[in-house]
Amino acid sequence: MSNLFVKMKADPDEGMVSSDFTSPEDFTTDDTNEINHYYFTDEQDGILVGTWENPPSKQEIPSYPANEMMHVISGSVTITGADGRSETYVAGDTFFIAKGTPCTWENTETMRKLYMIAE
Repeated sequence: MSNLFVKMKADPDEGMVSSDFTSPEDFTTDDTNEINHYYFTDEQDGILVGTWENPPSKQEIPSYPANEMMHVISGSVTITGADGRSETYVAGDTFFIAKGTPCTWENTETMRKLYMIAE
């Protein structure tokens, strides 16, 4: 594979398209305008890199589906582990969730993040 360089914009004006990672019943307001932009995908190695924006939602995740590193651009999200410990991440924070982690994901305002997923 040849070298590949990808510039990830924190606030891309183009390339964002409707997405459906969040189940309709998990949205907590009438706003369901979830959007995403992939900068890089590698199906063979299970790598996704992109920007994702999600309106307020709350998701019970029995087993996080992938290893994911995230950087919050705007908004915030609170992650609560199975042990009840919570951590809130706000704009400027970078965090990681390991594959298989049981957690609750809740953003009470629209949030945007840069992410890298390794399945």
